[in-house]
Amino acid sequence: MSGKDLVVSFLTTMEQRDLAKASAFLAPGTIMTFPGNAKFKSLEEVVAWSKGRYKFIRKTYHNFDETERSGVITVYCLGMLNGEALDGSPIANVRFLDRFDIMGGKIVDQEVWNDLAEFKK
Repeated sequence: MSGKDLVVSFLTTMEQRDLAKASAFLAPGTIMTFPGNAKFKSLEEVVAWSKGRYKFIRKTYHNFDETERSGVITVYCLGMLNGEALDGSPIANVRFLDRFDIMGGKIVDQEVWNDLAEFKK
């Protein structure tokens, strides 16, 4: 499985909230860093954090870049976020960029950047 395919499978599984299946994509000790420098060690922590930010989010992918250096595959995923805000209003066309480091077929690091804080209804 390519790095891109692994990332798409992981993100799709997360959107479906199948945390047990999604956890299988992560290496032990994976750190996930989200906007505001929020750092998480488990997917349950990520989901709990996101409940205070929006009802749901879906990603539309525009581009993937993949590199490999010293046994580490790095995948950048660029696109738009769409979903529903806590007040029920739509979230549409919000930029995002995710960076994943993969070793031995597992995600070892994830960093997330997006403009959700700048989103105006």
